[in-house]
Amino acid sequence: MNKKSQHLRKLLNEMQSVLIAYSGGVDSTFLVKVAKDVLDDDKVLAVTADSLIYPACEIKDAKTIAKRLRVKHLVIKTDELFNQKFVENSVDRCYWCKRELFSKLIALAKKYKLNYVLDGSNYDDRKDFRPGMKAARELGVRSPLEEAGLDKNEIRSLSERLGLSTWNKPSLACLASRFPYGMKITKENLAKVDKAEAFLRKLGITQVRVRHHEQIARIEVLKNEMSKLLKEDARDKIVTKFKELGYTYVTVDLEGYRTGSMNEALKGKIKGKKTRR
Repeated sequence: MNKKSQHLRKLLNEMQSVLIAYSGGVDSTFLVKVAKDVLDDDKVLAVTADSLIYPACEIKDAKTIAKRLRVKHLVIKTDELFNQKFVENSVDRCYWCKRELFSKLIALAKKYKLNYVLDGSNYDDRKDFRPGMKAARELGVRSPLEEAGLDKNEIRSLSERLGLSTWNKPSLACLASRFPYGMKITKENLAKVDKAEAFLRKLGITQVRVRHHEQIARIEVLKNEMSKLLKEDARDKIVTKFKELGYTYVTVDLEGYRTGSMNEALKGKIKGKKTRR
């Protein structure tokens, strides 16, 4: 066990009881697993937010993995679309989303008499433009993976050693990150993007984003998977499906999948911050 893993376990042991914001992704699954190993069963609660802004497959995965880990798990409803500041999709949209979620988690932690609310932010996230981290700091939510200095690659490696199925799971971000800043977020367009990405995953695409530009769908996939989109049979299916969903034009981004593509338009506007979506 390396020093960072030991530090993480020490932090969790000192906390004594925790509620973990659980998405079913690489980081939060690793955090839940370690917390479960360190603390008694009744001292760990994983909570997943069920909302239109999260891919439907993520909610299903979170339930399945939590059951496999034998951790106490709750799914709560959140509705960010009631918050006009979120719907307007300004650059601090993530702040309003996380503030609502963390406020609900803090209330749950008090109800179940748990000492801390945790999220799965890792050390790499310190480098990124993440307004949600401001909400976490304001509300006293802790990020033990970050505190222990664990980055994404280390978490994947440690997850593999622990036998976690999520160790190589593709990164997923909230569906609101598919929309250019300033474009209002609607229930209909969130559903459209979710269905479009789910369709591409069924075709064997592992890492995908469908960026929504009104009538245009801009598809981002890993460069080594781009050929899958261009095979005639797959291409025809994609065009047909996307037009059924309401897109007029279907495009492939030749730069491929990359974190932060929606933030490229912000260059120079947010000084000293790297951005990631």
